[in-house]
Amino acid sequence: MAITRFDPFRDLAVLQDRMSRIFGDAYTAREEGVLSNWVPAVDIFENEKKELVIKAELPDVNRDDVSVTVENNTLTLSGERKVDTEVKKEHYHRIERAYGSFSRSFSLPATVDSGKVAADFKNGVLTVRLPFREEAKPRSITISAT
Repeated sequence: MAITRFDPFRDLAVLQDRMSRIFGDAYTAREEGVLSNWVPAVDIFENEKKELVIKAELPDVNRDDVSVTVENNTLTLSGERKVDTEVKKEHYHRIERAYGSFSRSFSLPATVDSGKVAADFKNGVLTVRLPFREEAKPRSITISAT
């Protein structure tokens, strides 16, 4: 379990972030009745193989419409979810899902080996694996007896 520093204003910052999201969604620019800005949800965790893993939910996004780049210790996920052209606009009763382009950027720690980044896209989930450098992985030291 990681030790975290007590921050009395952390809950306030979380509340401010949630309120910004709520009101930000209400005033999102609309383009012909379709939300034009959206941000995919992500999970970031470390697995048993000592890799940093980022999973992004990208439902209804084609693999060819997604881009993953690493530059200057920054990972950027970008792409576009397109409106279904088979259904005519006048046939919709309600459109609640957001469409359009997206971009998410994440600062990478120096311990990540950016030359070995791997990504795979399956069932609408983009999984990016960022292995740690060998020198950053824990190793066992043998103690010699004298």
